[in-house]
Amino acid sequence: MRLPQTGGCQCGSLRYEITQAPHMIFTCHCTDCQRFTSSAFSIGMVVDTQAFNLTGDKPRAMLHTADSGRNLTRWACPKCGSWICNGAKPGSPNPNAFRTVRAGTLDDTSWLRPAAHFWTRSKQPWIVLPNERSHVFETQPDDIFAFFNSVVANARGATA
Repeated sequence: MRLPQTGGCQCGSLRYEITQAPHMIFTCHCTDCQRFTSSAFSIGMVVDTQAFNLTGDKPRAMLHTADSGRNLTRWACPKCGSWICNGAKPGSPNPNAFRTVRAGTLDDTSWLRPAAHFWTRSKQPWIVLPNERSHVFETQPDDIFAFFNSVVANARGATA
């Protein structure tokens, strides 16, 4: 993977750049993601908030209560509706150190390798999950941010 990585919405009104490698790439098999993406799962990546730079039109907030019961804000293109990221308003102070970016919106997706799979109890029966080096959850960890933090800490320890 080369940095920076770039991506954007379907119509090109929203573009972004990621200046650091993602801490984790994951799939979500919940029924909400299946409906929202019109696919078997969504694929996301966890990046440092300060490493995500969005340009172009002002994104539109889409509020949603997830299968987990958590309230989410999805940020989408106001023109084509492409879902770009979750979390605090892009460009504003983020109470979390991370932003979840929809990895399918990258210009180059060839390097993506999911390390975690969430909500697998809802996965399509024809999906075969890898056995090696993946975290597989029937739903999701009780404290998803603590899980992300542990993955980040383990990754930093492995490279130290």
